[in-house]
Amino acid sequence: MRISPEEVAKVARLARLDLTPEKIDQYAGQLDGILGYMDKLSELDTSAVEPMYTPVDHVSVMRDDVARKDYSREDILRNAPETDGSFFIVPRIV
Repeated sequence: MRISPEEVAKVARLARLDLTPEKIDQYAGQLDGILGYMDKLSELDTSAVEPMYTPVDHVSVMRDDVARKDYSREDILRNAPETDGSFFIVPRIV
């Protein structure tokens, strides 16, 4: 696939980028190289390749999400400015 400097200028205009003619030519060449590489990749036969989410095995470094009760209701309400014994009391907003 060939991308022209006019197409690069159009995309730059849509993205509200002010590019010099030299930059437009430079980006046209770079984008043409990228699209050429993508065309080359699309020629590969991948019919025998099983689809996968990622080619790299990732190990989660996060802890398991386990529900637990670390604080009692009284501990939590102790620092509240105002409570009714079970809930926070907050100003009414209408």
